[in-house]
Amino acid sequence: MPAAATGDTARAVSDRDQEIISSLRRAYEAFNRADFDTAMEVAHPEIEFVPPGGQSPLRGADALRAWMEPDAFEEQQIQPVEFRMRGDKILVRQLATARGSGSGIELNLDAWAVWTFDDDGRATRVQAFLPHQEIEALEAAGLQD
Repeated sequence: MPAAATGDTARAVSDRDQEIISSLRRAYEAFNRADFDTAMEVAHPEIEFVPPGGQSPLRGADALRAWMEPDAFEEQQIQPVEFRMRGDKILVRQLATARGSGSGIELNLDAWAVWTFDDDGRATRVQAFLPHQEIEALEAAGLQD
């Protein structure tokens, strides 16, 4: 169960933090229905996206928006499973599912993303991590000593 949505923890989260988490949830929901323009509403125009696996970072909302378009997949979804916030960062444990457009091969991947937000509640950076990179994701979110 998402930490920000449970009993006492929800009361400990500020209204601003709740608002940011809600906007991030809406972005995931929009992405999952292929409404990429709505998904981008959370992004700062100068957002930096660091894909998993050592790929080169993408800079700017236009580059991130283009990345969202399916190319090798006929279907793709990213379901947020848990949100953990610390300062201006949110660690999202997420389940990514996809189906290859030519092969039909299905992908199910439990992964991580660390989102960084500015004072206006806009995402300025998102860094994706593969399943075996949990410690790195926790460190990037400031949740690991």
